[in-house]
Amino acid sequence: MRALIKAGVKPQRVLAASSANVYGNTLLSPIAETAVPAPVNHYATSKLAMECMARTFADQLPILITRPFNYTGPGQALSFLIPKLVSHFRARAKFIELGNLDVEREFNDVRMVCDAYLRLLEYGVPGATYNVCSGKPHTLRSVIPTLEQLTEHALDIRVNPAFVRSNEIKRLCGDPSKLTNTVGPLICPSLQETLAWMLGTGDNP
Repeated sequence: MRALIKAGVKPQRVLAASSANVYGNTLLSPIAETAVPAPVNHYATSKLAMECMARTFADQLPILITRPFNYTGPGQALSFLIPKLVSHFRARAKFIELGNLDVEREFNDVRMVCDAYLRLLEYGVPGATYNVCSGKPHTLRSVIPTLEQLTEHALDIRVNPAFVRSNEIKRLCGDPSKLTNTVGPLICPSLQETLAWMLGTGDNP
């Protein structure tokens, strides 16, 4: 932020990417931007701290905050859940070890997130916070059959207790109303289309 100020050319907008994890285990669903943040882990706490730090520059820069919900796509690190699953199915592995199969997440397509960011940089309201989401959550348990169908391969799913987090957020589903009211409808591929793209069997529009 200081570097932008020193540059001497005021940007049209500055987008600071936070995370939907700041909401924690709220009982609200879908989650709107009005929900009070309640982070339950260090990552989410650091993101909320970033938001507060960014806002201290709001009188000098046209800053807006985004809170993206889970998203994925080709090239994402294998330490993330969906790329890990895709790599095992692509390799036709015999088994995979996972954590809690019943958590619900939006596994949105990275193309949708990029579309949202570009439009917010053009139409977003400085000072505002936007959830970047589709409002369509999936359980991990429901993702596996889609990959089985796409690859015609089944693998043994093993739950490893070491991968089950004690402070796991059970459901993260966002309300996209504020976002879409600001920027209009977004490119939003289905989960099946995203997984096919990651497997190399689908198109990249």
